[in-house]
Amino acid sequence: MEKRQELYAGKAKSVYKTDDEDLVILSFRDDTSAFDGEKVEQLSRKGEVNNKFNAFIMEYLEKTGIPTHFERLLNANEVLVKSMKMMPVECVVRNVASGSLCRRLGVEDGLELNPPVFEFFLKNDALHDPMINEYHIETFGWAKASDVEKMKSLTFKVNDALKKLFSDAGMILVDYKLEFGLFKGNVILGDEFSPDGCRLWDAETRKKLDKDRFRQGLGGVIEAYEEVALRIGVPL
Repeated sequence: MEKRQELYAGKAKSVYKTDDEDLVILSFRDDTSAFDGEKVEQLSRKGEVNNKFNAFIMEYLEKTGIPTHFERLLNANEVLVKSMKMMPVECVVRNVASGSLCRRLGVEDGLELNPPVFEFFLKNDALHDPMINEYHIETFGWAKASDVEKMKSLTFKVNDALKKLFSDAGMILVDYKLEFGLFKGNVILGDEFSPDGCRLWDAETRKKLDKDRFRQGLGGVIEAYEEVALRIGVPL
C-alpha cells in the first residue's frame, strides 16, 4: 500500500491518500490539544498508544456487528482505513454526569444517568462545537434523517459493548463521542475511539484515566492511557 500526499491534518491525526481510492492512511501524532486548540502540547508515545488502542476497540466492535472504517494496523502510528464521506456531527453518550453536562444543567458530577443521555454536536471548532438536534441536521443537510437514526442506533450498540468491556476491567465508561461517515452509501463508524475522546474512571477510586488529566493539569496522561490499554488487553 503506497502512502501518498496528505489530504487533511487535524489537531491530533493526519490523513494520507493511498494508491487505492477506497482506502486512506490515518496517522496518529503526539500532538495533544484541549479547549478547541487553546492548550496544545506534545506528549511522547501518545500517537502510538492511541493508534493501538483504537485498533483494538475497532476490531472489538467489528466482532459485535458494528461496521467501522478499520482495515488493519500498518505500524506503530498508522492505520489503514476506508475512505469515507464524514458527517460533521458528533454523537455523544453520557452514562454518568460530568464535564459540560454539569456546567450546563447544574447536575451533580458523578451522578449515574439512567437511561443514558444522548446528544448531538456540530463538529466545528470555530463555533466551539455547539449542541444541535435532528432538525438542525436535516434542515442544513448535514445528514439524512435515515442516516441520523442509524448513527443513533449504532452509538447505543457501541455503548452496550464498551460499557461491559470497561466494567469487566474495573472501569466506568462515563461518556464518549463518536463520528460516523458514509462508505459506498452505508453509515459506518469512523474517526477513533481512545481516551482522547471519552471519559474513563477507575470504578473504585474514581481516578480519571482519560484526557481530563491533560485538561485539568493532573499529569500522568500517557501513563493513564497505558493503564487503560493494559487493563482491557491492548497489546502495546
